[in-house]
Parts: sequence; C-alpha cells; structure tokens
Amino acid sequence: MASQSSKTSPKKPKLVRDSFTIPKTEFAAIDKLKSRAVALGTSVKKSELLRAGLMALQSLNDAAYKAALAAVPTLKTGRPTVSTKAPKAVAKPATPAAAKPPVQPAAPVAAKPATKAAARPAARKPAAKTASQPGVKAAAKPAVKAAAKRPATRRTMPARKSA
Repeated sequence: MASQSSKTSPKKPKLVRDSFTIPKTEFAAIDKLKSRAVALGTSVKKSELLRAGLMALQSLNDAAYKAALAAVPTLKTGRPTVSTKAPKAVAKPATPAAAKPPVQPAAPVAAKPATKAAARPAARKPAAKTASQPGVKAAAKPAVKAAAKRPATRRTMPARKSA
C-alpha cells in the first residue's frame, strides 16, 4: 500500500493575464500609491495594489459598494485609436507660385547588378591573408571564385509525357 505524504501543501492559484484601459490620472495614482507604500516601509507591485483594491471593495457593504461603483466613470472599452488630426486650414498665399515648395532633384537610381555575386556586399567576403601580418603564412592557393563553383546554366526538368 502506498502511504500519503505527510506534507499537505495547498495548490497554487492559477494566474491569469489580462489587459485593460485606464485613464492617465488613475494610472498615475498607482505610482503615488506605490510611493506611499515605500514611505511606509514596504514595496508593492501594481498587481498587488489592484488586488488590495479588490479586497477592499469586497469588504464593503452593499450601499458603500454601490456608491464606489457610481463614482467611477464609464470608459469606452478596447484599445485607444490613433487619432489622425485634420490639418488646420492655412490661409492661401496671394500668388500661386509662392505656395509650391521648391522642387528638389530626384536621387539617382542605382543600376541593378548583373549577377547575384555582384549584388553581395564586399564586407561579406573573407579578407585575404597577407604575409605581412605577424604569425600569418602566405596563402598557398588563390581563392576560388564563387561563380566557378556553380554551373553556368540551370538544369531543366524533362517534359512530361501526356497520358
């Protein structure tokens, strides 16, 4: 028979992550409450403050709980939208030529390299060792070009026979 262990440890509660929207003033209140806790000689995390607030709300009677809920304004839920402000109306200049910005010449377009090897930056290629460096022997073989390793043409698949 298997005996039960003498340790009876309670199970850890399962943690849940969530996100919410809060006004900046109330979010700043969290920092003030954290500073207040430090002044009292203890440190606290945001989640601990929120949990303490929940415990305080749970301890209220129904009338006080209802009053506390009524004091909190309702917010629009979801992520805040990025507002694109319309540009302010600008008074038109007297002459139309003054309204146009000066035209700048376009940047030159770089020519497309003929091969893939030419498109690679030079920094990626290993530097050749020289005999002038101390402790380095002169290279016995010249470096093999990358183009010589690959066949000049691609292989093509043979045509399928029709059934």
